[in-house]
Amino acid sequence: MTQVLNPPLPLARPAAGPAPFGRTAAVFSFTALLATGQLYGLIPLVDAMAERWHTTPAAVTWLMTVYGFGYAAGFLLFGPLSDRYGRRRVIVTGVAGAAVLTAALAAAPGFGVALALRVAQGMAMGAFPPVAMAYVGERIEPRRRLVTVTAMTTGFLAAAAIAQVAAQAVAGYGWRWFFVAGAALFALAAVALHRVMLPDAPDAGRSPLDAYRAMPSLLVSRDLRLIYAAVPTVLTGFVAVFTGLQLTGVTGLLGLRASGLPVILAVPFLMPLLARVNAPLRAGLALALAGAAALLTGLLTPGTAGLAVLLMLLTAGVAVAAPSLIDTIGARAGAARGPASSLFTALLFVGASLGPQLAGALTGGGLAPLSYALAALFGAGALLLALTARSASQAA
Repeated sequence: MTQVLNPPLPLARPAAGPAPFGRTAAVFSFTALLATGQLYGLIPLVDAMAERWHTTPAAVTWLMTVYGFGYAAGFLLFGPLSDRYGRRRVIVTGVAGAAVLTAALAAAPGFGVALALRVAQGMAMGAFPPVAMAYVGERIEPRRRLVTVTAMTTGFLAAAAIAQVAAQAVAGYGWRWFFVAGAALFALAAVALHRVMLPDAPDAGRSPLDAYRAMPSLLVSRDLRLIYAAVPTVLTGFVAVFTGLQLTGVTGLLGLRASGLPVILAVPFLMPLLARVNAPLRAGLALALAGAAALLTGLLTPGTAGLAVLLMLLTAGVAVAAPSLIDTIGARAGAARGPASSLFTALLFVGASLGPQLAGALTGGGLAPLSYALAALFGAGALLLALTARSASQAA
């Protein structure tokens, strides 16, 4: 039985009528692609940036890690603030701020300045994911919510392929062009978001502290604690595997980076069929698939073609697990959907922040040690979700 939080947290007062499904899904997916593209896009650039700033590629991976930590902090900050000041206002302000900070990164004079700007850039972009998920829960028709969230998740994950391929393409002109292009696209996204999102009336009587106070209760909730514990495993493994490929110098990197894209794009179309499976069980099985692919990568030491197939399987597991987890959390959080979404996205990208450091620590002896560690990590997440599905079944 779903645990009811007391007192319930009211949502911002929405304007009448549902949001346009197609345009909202398209613009939100595009923005999601840009947001996580700033994380993944640095992977092909670490060598060039290390050479420019006279440091090591492993040290440059901290530019990904601090972006992820800033991103996660932004989720916790802006999700509750959007209850008070409005979803559209918070999202548009955050994305516009990210455009300015990304332009500043293109002119960063040194590694230390770049680190500080990356934290700020991540925090600004942290205004988008949790607020967008809360907006979808309030404004999109119920029958289209899962598809919309899956489309957004597809944008987040597709960045792993698209941003890396794009960054590799511009690397020959200089890594700074990656940030110049990113700044222009963030500005475009801010305009599109302002146009497509419905205006909302902020709740003047609502304090953001209400949502912050609810977060500890959500983390220890009987219905949610095991799910939240599993969330960081999703992107820790996903980011770590691509960072590991870069650091170990595996051949055929361009094709490997693009190999998961067809799978990611197919998942939103398959989700209505997959939704027939209980959401926690669906997420657990997906993580088990990702873990099996990681294990086989270490055991078989496959060639480029075989590695591409295994990466497709791992990507499929991650692409199904992420929307299944937010579907479960949103359903179980009830009136606390806003802070619950903030916690979910924060934990998801805390995991993404740890991925580059895990890869840097375990790839000294090749890709196999990292593969075994990721198999164990995904397996732990699958076990936690299996226990959640079992307890839910027993309660029913």
